[in-house]
Amino acid sequence: MAIERTLVIIKPDGIQRGLIGEILDRFEQTGLKFVGMKMVWPDKKLVGNHYTGDEKYNTEVGEKALKNAKEHGKEMNESALDIGLRIRETNIRYLSTGPVLAFVLEGNTAIKSVRNIIGGTNPLTADIGTIRGDYTIDDFAQADIESRAVRNLMHASSEPDEAKREIALWFSDKELYDYQTVMDKVLHDPSWGA
Repeated sequence: MAIERTLVIIKPDGIQRGLIGEILDRFEQTGLKFVGMKMVWPDKKLVGNHYTGDEKYNTEVGEKALKNAKEHGKEMNESALDIGLRIRETNIRYLSTGPVLAFVLEGNTAIKSVRNIIGGTNPLTADIGTIRGDYTIDDFAQADIESRAVRNLMHASSEPDEAKREIALWFSDKELYDYQTVMDKVLHDPSWGA
């Protein structure tokens, strides 16, 4: 069994648009368990730690941006690292511009499940039925034109090591709770129904 924890953030645009209830409901309906939650207006230091300054990571982000630009017939004359660092700065400004709702979800394959529920990073190509596909129409190209981060409503950890690092940034151990729900029994207890 792959019970995991993952960090999820409703970004400032999701808060401003009053989508908190709609978004939280999506996760509750799947059987994921909320084990920590808080509203915070993050400062640039916290967000700078969240969007790591790691060269390898920022180069990978830049490479994805270069690939996306090429697919859309746009040429970018910056290095992948420079693009990644520029994206990092726009993300820091975006996430620290207003209050966010940060929460930790727990469940079987929580990381992949949450990312499937949220949808692709670019809202324009996110599948209908996902949070981004249903609630926003922003896209990378428009964000680039306006020199800003794409307003895609949410963040979710992408893999276990990232989830562990991010959860520790946003939550202390005292702010995370272990408890059992009916869904734990229904989904994971082999003796249920026996």
